[in-house]
Amino acid sequence: MPGDDNPGWKPWIWTLSYISTLMTPTIEEEGELNIKQNLKGDVMVLNLSGKIMGGPDHEKFQTEIKTLISDGYVDILLDMHKVSWVNSTGLGILVSAYHTLKKNGGQLKICQVSDRIDNILNVTQLKLVFETFEKCDEALASFEQV
Repeated sequence: MPGDDNPGWKPWIWTLSYISTLMTPTIEEEGELNIKQNLKGDVMVLNLSGKIMGGPDHEKFQTEIKTLISDGYVDILLDMHKVSWVNSTGLGILVSAYHTLKKNGGQLKICQVSDRIDNILNVTQLKLVFETFEKCDEALASFEQV
């Protein structure tokens, strides 16, 4: 095991450092949140790209959700295959949208998340909140089953 020859080695420091490295976005992933709408039957698919973080992303995403609700779209599918990063504030944005839609009789589901973001959803236990799907077709079919 690493550090066996070093009595001062602390494995928990290495673990925290490793986790921090996994969750730190790289320079090539820079980019603001972009949202494109794609209506599929009664479900509005939001194709997201870039990063989901705080600041202007929160206002942009909340405005999008509120506008969709006022236009009668309460079942929303987030296609996240082009999302490179979600920080803790970004997770809060998604949770807030989930509750807003639920309060208005709708649903929020997620498809095509990267392994990295799927890991974040697992670690934060948000996979217990969000229904996630590998393929968007599976997610769209699940709206019909309700």
